[in-house]
Amino acid sequence: MKKQLILCYCLLIALPLYAQKLEIKKLPFDSAAFSMRKNQLNSLNTKPFEKLTYHTTGTVLPYRLLSPKETKSNATYPLVIALHNSSRLGIDNENQLEPLTRTWLTAEMRTKFPAFVLAPQFENRPTQYAFNETYQVMTATPQKNLQALLELVIKISKNPQIDAKRIYLIGYSMGGSTALHLLNQKPTLFAAAIAVAGVPDFSNLTRIRNKPIWLIHGKQDDDNPFLGSEKLFEKLKGNTKARFTIYENLNHHTITYPLLTTDELAKWLFKWKLIIP
Repeated sequence: MKKQLILCYCLLIALPLYAQKLEIKKLPFDSAAFSMRKNQLNSLNTKPFEKLTYHTTGTVLPYRLLSPKETKSNATYPLVIALHNSSRLGIDNENQLEPLTRTWLTAEMRTKFPAFVLAPQFENRPTQYAFNETYQVMTATPQKNLQALLELVIKISKNPQIDAKRIYLIGYSMGGSTALHLLNQKPTLFAAAIAVAGVPDFSNLTRIRNKPIWLIHGKQDDDNPFLGSEKLFEKLKGNTKARFTIYENLNHHTITYPLLTTDELAKWLFKWKLIIP
């Protein structure tokens, strides 16, 4: 009987470790501190992000590529695809380096989380939104220009210093939606994805059901409604690698504030490895 009680207790303790993770937070919002942090990140020298261009049939895709500060000859490193929001559309190969992407440039991040970071820039939206009657939320549909990025990621991933088991997606707003598109289209390519204030893609639920996915959304978001992430998390029920962080008092424009001062996003991404049969 004693052994049975101990076993039950151990199972109860272990249960949360194997369940979806839902976090509800309320963050004291300090606009002055937020502005200061954004200014710090925007003042960083972006030269380490090499300027490059990918040409494919009918598409020219500007992109920046950050390499680890120091690379060891026999070592491999993760590849992070950092995806921009819709206000950064263009072809200047500059504007896609929004504050969330620039966090990878800080000395601390480059030391603690050495990685290749790919930051593409779309001239036109790689995703379009429309209300979905089936799911009763706004959903996202990928556009043809996303194919060029997939081709580029596959090409870059052949670099022998990139670990093919550690290719990650992270994006904010339109970038979060784009991250979900890429994961749906190529779940066997990406190890994990973070979508911040994104619009969901339900096109391949059966294939992403067991993927590591972290959804982050502000409950006050009127631009990309919070209900979309909530519905996706609900559809991922049973996915023990799914995580949903809700900031009750943040909106679409303030949701990145707590993400610019922490390395939790990188920590979470880097703990996952793609399982290749």
